Amino acid sequence: PRQALVDDTEDVSLDFGSEEELALRKARFRHPLATFFHLFFRVSAIVTYLFCDWFSNSFVACFVTILLLLSFDFWSVKNVTGRLLVGLRWWNQIDEDGKSHWVFEAKRVPTIAASTEAEARIFWLGLIICPVIWTLFFFSTLFSLKLKWLALVIAGISLQTANLYGYIHCKLGGQKTLSRAASRLFATADVPKSKYRAV
Repeated sequence: PRQALVDDTEDVSLDFGSEEELALRKARFRHPLATFFHLFFRVSAIVTYLFCDWFSNSFVACFVTILLLLSFDFWSVKNVTGRLLVGLRWWNQIDEDGKSHWVFEAKRVPTIAASTEAEARIFWLGLIICPVIWTLFFFSTLFSLKLKWLALVIAGISLQTANLYGYIHCKLGGQKTLSRAASRLFATADVPKSKYRAV
């Protein structure tokens, strides 16, 4: 006679992807490419400004190269690295009436691929130090009477400061939103008892 087959299987739940999540948590840099380009264009513009006379005698070539590096930096910081490294972004929106509205956003929910402290520190240091360096270039250009470079230095200050202003506004705006929500919560929880009457 045939023996009945005994089912010795058991339900096992496998946690797929836990290795990847653990590796992401241990990683010092979760967005190494974004971190690299956050600093690359900024530092390249400053180094090119300092040593451009050594490599080229053409003022126009130096001016255009530095301006392109500053533009690439502005675009990458505003559109990519701010979102990836610190979860912030800002932009300008024009409504149907033609009015300009500035929008500042901060990510509220942390994700698995959120940035690390090292990435956030690199982001903010690069964002703060570079406008200071361009401001020093402004005064050195002004006092050394190299006025042909003044327009470029002002462009550098403007682009760097615009990103700094936008991200500071995002950071403070996110904190204000959280404090407003907390104050509303406490305001509704702390309602005076005189409003309630016994029926």
